[in-house]
Amino acid sequence: MELTLEGRVLIGDQLVKCCIGVKDGKIVEIKKIMRWEEHLDFKDMLILPGGVDIHVHMREPGLTAKEDFSSGTKAAAFGGITCVMDMPNTIPPTTTIRAVEDKLDIASRKAWVDFGIFAGCTPGVDPTRLDKGVVGYKLYMGSTTGDLLVTEDDDIKKVLESIKESGSVLSVHAEDQAWLRNEPTWDLEGHASNRPYQAETTAIERLSSFSQYEKINICHISSKQGLELLSNLPFTKEVTPHHLLLSSKKDLGAMGKANPPLRSEANRKELFEAFKEGSFDILASDHAPHTFAEKEDEFDYAPSGIPGVETSLPLMLLLVKKGIIDLPMLVRMASYRPALLFNLNKGYIDVGMDADLMVVDPRIVSTIKGDRLHSRCGWTPYEGWESIFPYSVMVRGRMVVDEGVFMGERVGRNVVGV
Repeated sequence: MELTLEGRVLIGDQLVKCCIGVKDGKIVEIKKIMRWEEHLDFKDMLILPGGVDIHVHMREPGLTAKEDFSSGTKAAAFGGITCVMDMPNTIPPTTTIRAVEDKLDIASRKAWVDFGIFAGCTPGVDPTRLDKGVVGYKLYMGSTTGDLLVTEDDDIKKVLESIKESGSVLSVHAEDQAWLRNEPTWDLEGHASNRPYQAETTAIERLSSFSQYEKINICHISSKQGLELLSNLPFTKEVTPHHLLLSSKKDLGAMGKANPPLRSEANRKELFEAFKEGSFDILASDHAPHTFAEKEDEFDYAPSGIPGVETSLPLMLLLVKKGIIDLPMLVRMASYRPALLFNLNKGYIDVGMDADLMVVDPRIVSTIKGDRLHSRCGWTPYEGWESIFPYSVMVRGRMVVDEGVFMGERVGRNVVGV
């Protein structure tokens, strides 16, 4: 398949009016003027790299009332995400060779965008026995959805020693279990008290003794104190839109319940300022859907998790339009750096890269409505917020969303071994 696209293309840090030539899923030419038989002229719209979301929970297998690979990757495509990486806390957890093979088979049959899957770490077990086909490993230092937990330093060291040989990424849920409480609570501030910032800082302090290990990614940093500790460590710093945009003061009830929790408005503002200044490395959604019925339960019993794979980039693109954040910085955090961390041929517009692209018309501002989104869960904490959704989205040269319409071609494949 050969085609050319024309528009305002983000090349490096500059928007350049030019054309992109795509052949066999790759970018093969970039020229000022170029027109092949199939030519898509997007006028003054932006042509950007597709997003690489390294932290999603597609809930399959075992939890498909909440989400599955079909609904979740469809939501990703509509949000401009062309590659997702799925976490291991499913049923069964992705901690055995059979579980890895089964999940890869499911995703290969159902995904609309490219994907990778994480294997889970468990005490006393060498995770690299699962190396075939997985994009990385996930270590939980604190309890959350699922039963995966590694709390002892000796076990963490063994995991890191095993993974170092493979050169794989270790993503860490950095909440120290000893700081987590289970006191009855009925609001977001109470939930934050049960999971205080000291849980995050203690986990990071413990990990600092392993700073000689490469490719450790600290997931969903939620506190200014945690970020400050990480400033002198070689770990990758990941942040989510909900920790940047929402706080425990928002009247969200269980819809805002997440692990790690939303914290104070003052903390949120400090994280957002740090985000604008480029203090984080990666923007990831931590898309963690639960059903509306589950979230309507009494606060203390409602599960933790917020959907976000479809709204992450649209919310940020509106901030770009308003001049609050910088477009090249956003693309570095949402596309380039995540792809670089996992050695993917994605995240950047250049000859030889995968033609994973999103077209954005900054003039089209939409209101987010949960019942119009594509996640199976059917709700969002951003109900009524303004955003800019992509106009068209391409995965390896194939249109998945075109002019806001889903094209229905299942093109997703595992990014490992291609």
